[in-house]
Amino acid sequence: MINVTCAIITINHKILVTQRSEKMKLPLKWEFPGGKLELNEEETDCIKREIREEINIDIEIEGKLSNSIFDYGTFTINLIPFLANYISGEIKLSEHKAYKLVSKSELKNLDWAEADIPIVEELLKLEI
Repeated sequence: MINVTCAIITINHKILVTQRSEKMKLPLKWEFPGGKLELNEEETDCIKREIREEINIDIEIEGKLSNSIFDYGTFTINLIPFLANYISGEIKLSEHKAYKLVSKSELKNLDWAEADIPIVEELLKLEI
């Protein structure tokens, strides 16, 4: 099982979502950005590092949602979601094809990576 952190980042009352590139597994699917947890790394340190590396911004962790475990057939992912606020930096994508800032109601309209879907559903029930 691959442990991966992801962040639901709020910027000006919108949520940052990223689209996987054609070269990545699950090409062109939308996801909450993040990355693999390294050996002996704290989950919160991982998500802050990954967001800095992949998106070039700094975030502040506000909370945590329920993990989402999904079996893609060739690999299983344990997706660990954090609620976060944007602090600083200019968005520059290093791996993803695109990003959007969307309202909560727009989340349902995206073609999500399957592991992210339970997180979207939980997020839609929250007051943020």
